[in-house]
Amino acid sequence: MGLYALAGPLLRIVSPEKAHGLAISALKNGILPKTSAVEDPVLVQTLWGMDFQNPVGLAAGFDKNGEVPDAILNQGFGFTEVGSVTPLAQPGNPKPRLFRLSDDKAVINRMGFNNEGLDAVAARLRARQRVGIVGANLGKNKTQEDAVADYVAGTKALAPLSDYLVVNVSSPNTPGLRALQGKDQLIALLAPVLEARNSVVNTGKAPLLLKVAPDLTDEDKADIVEAALETGIDGMIVSNTTIERPDTLKSADKGEGGGLSGQPLFEPSTQVLKEIAKLVDGRFPIIGVGGISNADQAYAKIRAGASLVQLYSALVYGGLELVGEINRGLITRLKADGFENISQAVGVDL
Repeated sequence: MGLYALAGPLLRIVSPEKAHGLAISALKNGILPKTSAVEDPVLVQTLWGMDFQNPVGLAAGFDKNGEVPDAILNQGFGFTEVGSVTPLAQPGNPKPRLFRLSDDKAVINRMGFNNEGLDAVAARLRARQRVGIVGANLGKNKTQEDAVADYVAGTKALAPLSDYLVVNVSSPNTPGLRALQGKDQLIALLAPVLEARNSVVNTGKAPLLLKVAPDLTDEDKADIVEAALETGIDGMIVSNTTIERPDTLKSADKGEGGGLSGQPLFEPSTQVLKEIAKLVDGRFPIIGVGGISNADQAYAKIRAGASLVQLYSALVYGGLELVGEINRGLITRLKADGFENISQAVGVDL
């Protein structure tokens, strides 16, 4: 019996945000035993000059303050992502702001980029040994009208300390943020962020990725990809949470405001991934996120154009054991389909 089979029901007695805090504390204090990562050459890829031992990462939102990246990597993840981090510390939105939709294996959050700010996160990243792949997800402060200034500040502070950077303009919980996904707005944002990244003196330039929403029109997708290619960023993450509410939702809190993640997001986010991957046409790697809770779904994202995948909400219901299960399942599926390496499976369904 896995550890989460014992601890999960106890965690679900307390509020979701309290349970999240307990999980961070358990990782910080070494209560969770280290889990050997699943190893097989079929899973290994070199992307952006980095060797990913497996394609399963932890999405931003869990380790907002960069408190436990190494403890997360010790649970078998191929990479992890801290943040979202804003230049100044901010409390986020009023509580309650995090809701379990247990009947739907989903989560709604309207956290609002609550975090301790750049200085605190940078200090923690600076203090760790650079072992394993750790990205940093950048946001802007709620009251900041000059979005470019905040993303430039985040880039200058964290580019030397992280293995990749993510410009997050797709959270639905910061007013006006998603308006930055228009083509002209994106170019006006990404160009100075790239310039800031390039100006930082470090041991190589952290790849810059753009994280987008699933709630996009066909025109939006085309504009975003054009802006990404025109500015020369290094990749994309598809996708963030959705503001849509499928008719199939059954849980009592289904009407709460915020971003919906988990199982109901899998189909729409995978469809957006396919469409964006077709437009990108292999010109840079994509990380697929949204509703992944098993190996079949992770494999579907890869076949839809994702080189890497990320989890978060599924861990609420399945625990950290999912990481090993998904990687072992991917090995089986890749070999059964005759692939010698995961890179050969990326986008085959397109």
